[in-house]
Amino acid sequence: MRCDCHVHIVGPIARYPQLPSRTYLADVATLETLRQLGVPHGIARFVIVQASFYGNDNTVLLQSLDSLAGAGRGVAVIDPATPQTTLDDCARRGVRGLRLNLYSTAGRADDKPLDRTFAELAAVAKRMHWHVEVIAALGVLARHADLLARAPVPVVIDHYGVYGDATPEATDARRLLALLALPHVWMKLSAPYRVSADPLATRPDRRWLDAILSRAEARCVWGSDWPHTPLPEQHRGPDVVGPYRKLSYARLVDDFRAALGGDALADRIMRDNPARLYEFDPVGISSAGRPT
Repeated sequence: MRCDCHVHIVGPIARYPQLPSRTYLADVATLETLRQLGVPHGIARFVIVQASFYGNDNTVLLQSLDSLAGAGRGVAVIDPATPQTTLDDCARRGVRGLRLNLYSTAGRADDKPLDRTFAELAAVAKRMHWHVEVIAALGVLARHADLLARAPVPVVIDHYGVYGDATPEATDARRLLALLALPHVWMKLSAPYRVSADPLATRPDRRWLDAILSRAEARCVWGSDWPHTPLPEQHRGPDVVGPYRKLSYARLVDDFRAALGGDALADRIMRDNPARLYEFDPVGISSAGRPT
């Protein structure tokens, strides 16, 4: 079964507080809605990524993983000093990665030098047999390519490397693509609208997609970025709900598959690669008959 490898679940603000530093109030986005969207496309597995506005309170993420009953995995945000018992509980419930946010205002990593911050997270990830997921703009990734290249754990890069208006031939782009050639570096082919002049784009850029796949086809996974964060101009303060982008989930899936040019490659990126990275059962059904 296919996997959507980058989604966020949002609960009611009265029950699940959001960080005061947020730039908008995130509206509710339920797991039930997401699962219904995935059904027509054979998508029954989901990787829930900790939203920046929840900081290191992973309550919504963990509760969602419990509800998915084995069909979900999580990428959490933690303090490196988190007790081992808490980490073990996260692993039992489906967490397989730690997120390092160098992009979103509300969830951006603290002011410690990046090498120290990354080293602390990587040490935890190595102990837990997890990966570190990095969201950062292309320039930041390029400046720290050597650090990521030396990582002792798998590194997953969000959203095509948030390359902005750069072409694959640009200097920073070449550094990112060289990084992707390394066997421990993965890419999320997610949210084409984050790297397009069209804020509602659903189809990946052909040249970037080809460049990435030529280096890391076996280490690429797909994600919808549901429920599609509000446009920057809709960030109107912590008490004003920012409307999610009006995007069709079906079109995101169909346009991605069309860009790949065939079901065989789509299945590798949307099914087989996620099964390896997130440790899903390759068959997909447990002895109890539930998705795993």
